[in-house]
Amino acid sequence: MKLTVIGCSGSYPGPDSAASCYLLEQEALGRTWRVLLELGNGALGHLHRYVDPLGIDAVLVSHLHADHCLDLCGYYVMRKYHPTGPQPRIPVFGPDGTADRMARAYDLPTDPGMTEEFDFRAFTEEPFEVGPFSVVAVPVEHPVTAYGLRITAGGATVGYSGDTGPCEGLDRVASEVQLLLAEASFRSEDDNPPDLHLTGTDCGAAATRAGAERLVLTHIPPWFDRQTALTEARTSYAGPVELARPGAVYEL
Repeated sequence: MKLTVIGCSGSYPGPDSAASCYLLEQEALGRTWRVLLELGNGALGHLHRYVDPLGIDAVLVSHLHADHCLDLCGYYVMRKYHPTGPQPRIPVFGPDGTADRMARAYDLPTDPGMTEEFDFRAFTEEPFEVGPFSVVAVPVEHPVTAYGLRITAGGATVGYSGDTGPCEGLDRVASEVQLLLAEASFRSEDDNPPDLHLTGTDCGAAATRAGAERLVLTHIPPWFDRQTALTEARTSYAGPVELARPGAVYEL
């Protein structure tokens, strides 16, 4: 499985990165399968640097804050009005209500909204598959309905925290993964609200508890020094840890 960072800025696009978006690729059944993990604001344009956006097989959206889903609006336009003609519907997995949320975002009537372009499917407790990818959605702690995700293909598993505070769901997501992609939006030195985001220290502690083989820190807001998150994570995790950056590729 190949993971490419498309955008990794937290809360809004930064000067060097779009908001959250990660491309997962796996060879199977005679072709390359491609799944997007998030499609936050600014990410669709950056995606063109790496692949043809029309070649995506599915989109996974952890929760419905703008920095994780808003570029579905542009993607809707691309798939509906492309010069080669309307594109086939593709699955978009997310929390219950994703279809209505995206219709409102583009000021569309909810019927049909974007349902002629996207096959919206709500996360449940049951694992599901997209080609060679097996996905498990795990509820996590955030002010809106939110999920962490475990994505397995080719014998490897990526754990993705989504946006969350420390919780049992995060530990389930991280359990013995080859790579834990974890958000580090907060700093340990600050008086942070509960059940909202992780610090670098939280990310490292979760990776240690869960036996994750590798930790990549993401979703750091532009107003913070990214090195702070990295320094914190190294105090609570002894394994390899690094900062996500646009264009970074991880082969698992």
